[in-house]
Amino acid sequence: MDSIDQLLAELQTEYKEVQPQQQQSKSATAKSFIPPSPKSASLIDNLLAEVQADFAEQDAAIELKRQQELEQERIRQEQLKAKQVEVLKVQAKEWLAKVDPLSSEGLWFERFAESYSSKLEAAIEYLRSN
Repeated sequence: MDSIDQLLAELQTEYKEVQPQQQQSKSATAKSFIPPSPKSASLIDNLLAEVQADFAEQDAAIELKRQQELEQERIRQEQLKAKQVEVLKVQAKEWLAKVDPLSSEGLWFERFAESYSSKLEAAIEYLRSN
């Protein structure tokens, strides 16, 4: 947006510099000279509006692309997390099959698993923390 504002400022400066020159040349020339039409001012205003609209459109396109990239990254992160959970599930099932429920680790795990909805969920959390 800074470049748009800078471009607009330059055009306005040029326009303001041209205006006094036109006024001076008008007074120096014959009265039959046709004065500058208000159309030239509106043409410049239209041109400025078009340039500003073009920059706004480009900014919107860049923002849309950025949002799409962020969404793709979020989806990729979710897929990666889901894969990690699946791997942990397999490991947790294997660990549950191997653990001796009467060993100190097995007895500790029974107490640990009481706060979870399932032993599998507890095993996943246990393996994730280790």
